[in-house]
Amino acid sequence: MNPADLGLPVDVPSTALFTDHYELTMLQAALANGTAERRSVFEVFTRRLPEGRRYGVVAGTGRVLDAVENFRFDSAVLEFLRERAVVDMRTLDWLASYRFSGDIWGYPEGEVYFPGSPILRVEGSFAECVLLETVILSILNHDSAIAAAASRMSSAAGERPLIEMGARRTHELAAVAASRAAYVGGFTSTSDLAAGFRYGIPTVGTSAHAFTLVHDSERDAFTAQVASLGRGTTLLVDTYDVAEAVRMAVEVAGTELGAVRIDSGDLLLVAHRVRQQLDELGATATRIVVTSDLDEYAIASLAAAPVDAYGVGTQLVTGSGHPTCSMVYKLVARAASGDPKAPLTPVAKKSSGGKTSIGGRKWAARRVDAEGVAEAEVIGTGPVPSALADHQLLTQLVKSGEIIAREPLEAVRDRHRAARGGLPLSAMQLSRGEAVIPTEYA
Repeated sequence: MNPADLGLPVDVPSTALFTDHYELTMLQAALANGTAERRSVFEVFTRRLPEGRRYGVVAGTGRVLDAVENFRFDSAVLEFLRERAVVDMRTLDWLASYRFSGDIWGYPEGEVYFPGSPILRVEGSFAECVLLETVILSILNHDSAIAAAASRMSSAAGERPLIEMGARRTHELAAVAASRAAYVGGFTSTSDLAAGFRYGIPTVGTSAHAFTLVHDSERDAFTAQVASLGRGTTLLVDTYDVAEAVRMAVEVAGTELGAVRIDSGDLLLVAHRVRQQLDELGATATRIVVTSDLDEYAIASLAAAPVDAYGVGTQLVTGSGHPTCSMVYKLVARAASGDPKAPLTPVAKKSSGGKTSIGGRKWAARRVDAEGVAEAEVIGTGPVPSALADHQLLTQLVKSGEIIAREPLEAVRDRHRAARGGLPLSAMQLSRGEAVIPTEYA
């Protein structure tokens, strides 16, 4: 849920300068030579998944729609461009009235993708489409990387909840976007209040080691926390001696103690010892939360441990080793003139070094087997085969400049769960491997 949905005031800044200098210089030259109004089709895709990953996750689409809607060159932005002589006066006049008026199609947010998948298609004049390249890639590359890491962690965690705790490990604005992407990927809550405020994600948190250290004794700290937050709170038990802290925690809060958190040490061993101790003390319903530089591999290694929830920070907000998806935004078709009725001609970069592209306005569909399990990502530029007509992936997001596909974050989260569930079981393996299904070109 956005703050505006709660009736709260929201200051939405322009996103027009979230772009690269050369987008505007291309625009200036295109306006001068008459190619600016040529109807064009740009597509976002990645040539390969990050090494070892078996699927990608589309995330950030909702933020892309917000960015497109707020891509406006106000007086302050125009004055900055004029003072820096970034573009000439003719271009500044054109930018002053910029509003994206084209169409955008894309994979629904939360869907999975594979190499070559046209996860976003932007259609309109060359001038209005080329300006959106940087901001679209900035959002999709970041959010999809976080969501993919979150998805792998969620798969490893099974039904155990995951708490996003990475705000202090990244840029303050990136932290909010990362929390949203993590929620899409399967996390259940966040420690970041800005993410809770902006997107309605459940927020959680109790205390850090500093709270224990500021008191004269661990008992004083536990007593103060329970008095303030109730017996259902989570007490951090590894500041000094874990066994002594667990005993004291139950003594202070009683067997109604909500949870204990372990943030260091051999988590597998310590969790077993703490569970045994809690049970012996009668606190059989007290949960165990573990944190401490977790990633999907550490979470998987704790599958047999008596752990009830995981808190993940650094590895999540850095994409667990893959902080970008290497998505690109390429022109794949354009008209030969500015005539709106001029036919589109496929275009593509042809070069060595693995950076070639396939031209043409594409459709995408996912072929499934008799049990409904995905077996191939099929991409084409011609007519869609009748057998794939009901399995197409692209949906219209923007029509003639108007956003038509906003949706609740919960729906996106549910879609990802369903999309991941439709992949072969090998998609859930954490061992390195190729994409779980092949990409075929029709």
